[in-house]
Amino acid sequence: LLAELCAVCSQPAERQGCDCGNAVLLQELERQFSPSQWSHRMAADEVIQAHRASLTEGTQKARTVAQTLFNVPYGEGEGERVDVYVPSSPPPDLPLVIYIHGGYWQFLSKEESGFMAVPLVPRGIAVVAVDYDIAPKGNMDLMVSQVRRSVASIVQQYANISGVYLCGHSAGAQLAAMVLCTDWSQYNVTPNIKGAFLVSGVYDLLPIISTYVNDPLKMTKEDALRNSPGQLVSQLKTFSAGCEIVVAVAQHDSPEFRRQSLEYFKVLRKSVAIQRSMQVPFIEAAESLFLVSQALKSSGLKVSFEDVPNTDHFNVIEQLVDEDYYLTQLLLKMIRRGAGAPGISV
Repeated sequence: LLAELCAVCSQPAERQGCDCGNAVLLQELERQFSPSQWSHRMAADEVIQAHRASLTEGTQKARTVAQTLFNVPYGEGEGERVDVYVPSSPPPDLPLVIYIHGGYWQFLSKEESGFMAVPLVPRGIAVVAVDYDIAPKGNMDLMVSQVRRSVASIVQQYANISGVYLCGHSAGAQLAAMVLCTDWSQYNVTPNIKGAFLVSGVYDLLPIISTYVNDPLKMTKEDALRNSPGQLVSQLKTFSAGCEIVVAVAQHDSPEFRRQSLEYFKVLRKSVAIQRSMQVPFIEAAESLFLVSQALKSSGLKVSFEDVPNTDHFNVIEQLVDEDYYLTQLLLKMIRRGAGAPGISV
């Protein structure tokens, strides 16, 4: 019976539809929100283990190429800490990349999240890896509050930051997008957020409520709406109007992850809506390349969409340890375009 409940209204549903008009069955939805099921490289259990190992190895390497400050507090909570990776000879105006880890709001930590420092720190860019209270200790409202406070605290502690660049993966992309929606007046600081890399994120939390992902989170519908970046685009345009945003997704992400990334990009760009069949809930968007070109022509927010080939949900972020990786080069170019970043070597 569980597999025959509508994933949206939780009422019995046939494949033809239910009272709320959705035909998405819970069993299929849970598969769509299981990134490890879609890897083209290895089996589900193997890709998760390899992911943690890759991030850990990259972070260990980062600690050999940077000056480090570990467990810097941004609040009073035990989990409210960041790790800081800085160049040995930092430039007077220091670009800062803040990385917010993924793990479905219930796994991973800053301990595996310093890997981006490997290509960035030698080029005069500081990297901060943020910890937050993952579920079940933390709920969604707390996590969003924590990452916002972490950004405010970092900016207040380091006066020579020339620009802040956010990078979030998966759940971290949702949290990074929520940072972009922040009214900073209540934090007594206005971070100069010049760019954001949102990689394989979740921007609509409503479908998650009925899945296994929500078991430790215990989100209500109201919680999900309040913390869905797709519902907060007006706030983003108000508080991050000058930010350059890259919405990236892996070629071998699940159709639902790919759909959410493309839909979020479309909402940000106010692009022409892509027609989707109500009978087939998960459809690949063939128009993605067209939308990328439209991003360069549209006015308003500077947003682009990147469909990263030959990657899955995991190595799309793991490869940011490599200076030659496409997204690494894209990030370096974004930072180079930022004003007051003369110390960067790209």
